[in-house]
Amino acid sequence: MSIATKELQINEEIRDKEVRVITDDGEQLGIMSAKQALDAAVYRNLDLVKIAPQAQPPVCKIMDYGKYRFEQQKREKEARKNQRIIEIKEVQLSLNIDTHDFETKANHARRFLQAGNKVKVSIRFRGREMAHPERGIEIMNRFAEECAELSTVEKAAKLEGRNMLMFLAAKTAKK
Repeated sequence: MSIATKELQINEEIRDKEVRVITDDGEQLGIMSAKQALDAAVYRNLDLVKIAPQAQPPVCKIMDYGKYRFEQQKREKEARKNQRIIEIKEVQLSLNIDTHDFETKANHARRFLQAGNKVKVSIRFRGREMAHPERGIEIMNRFAEECAELSTVEKAAKLEGRNMLMFLAAKTAKK
């Protein structure tokens, strides 16, 4: 029965002439042929795993490979469980936005920030609105002030083509 592996060579897969052998408790057995090392691993009812193939001679460790893989998968699963994926939510404003619409959009942005997401605030300039980018900056600054208790401005308002963009990031919780 062979265990499929991508990165480590185990047991019969090790084809080197000589290898340095370490036991599972860290004791060095010295340099020996791959056949002798495999015999030593079989005698202990464990696997021979090449852990440092670039060394001269390569280093192999006698260990329970199934248990090693299980522990490694458990650590990877725990790391995935603890990581948080931050999404970017977008809030679109207009140059002629009314107060109630503005407050509604600000409330949406607050909700996104409380969830730990980043918020991309955008204003699309249409037609003659391009003549007044300063009005867009005023609206963006007002929006940033409205969300200031929950966020920090990650990227200030900037006109890119017909769109003005600003990014807000949630403030980290103080411990």
